[in-house]
Amino acid sequence: MATTHAAVGLLLALPLAVVAPDLAAVGALAAMAGGVFPDLDLFAGVHRKTLHFPDYYWIGAIPALVAAAALPVAATVAVAWFLLSAAVHSVSDAFGAGTEPRPWERTSAEAVYLHSRSRWLRPRYWVRYDGAPEDYLLTVVFLAPGLVLFGPTVRRVALTFMAVGGAYTLVRKRLPDLEERLL
Repeated sequence: MATTHAAVGLLLALPLAVVAPDLAAVGALAAMAGGVFPDLDLFAGVHRKTLHFPDYYWIGAIPALVAAAALPVAATVAVAWFLLSAAVHSVSDAFGAGTEPRPWERTSAEAVYLHSRSRWLRPRYWVRYDGAPEDYLLTVVFLAPGLVLFGPTVRRVALTFMAVGGAYTLVRKRLPDLEERLL
């Protein structure tokens, strides 16, 4: 669920609150955006293939993190944490369900596309499906520290993700039927 990926991004930005408090908000917001970004391929191509790069995001994230450490300004921190979060998102999709509309049925062997090997990674179902209750629990748990360590802007965004994630969890299993009726 995109909100869980945003929450992981916020979790990745927690060290900034200690080591670079003046850059923490920009890093946190960029990390949350990076956590959501790969899922925009729902609208831009093949989901978990078009904007998901479990291998290639790291090629940008690691040098960007080095650059942010060498020159810690808003731009370098934002790029580094955006790419780091997008990389973690892309890798972590392999630990969830497949790409099918009803992932609780476990009919897909495709979790996320590994471009460097030209093949799909299989789903592992550590989280049964996006929008499952345990997925929402992860969203809340991962966002909670950010509610304490960051200022009001990050706090408002985190609370919005909690609300959206909760609403999505409530309707998730009804969405495939609704989509079929509408289309």
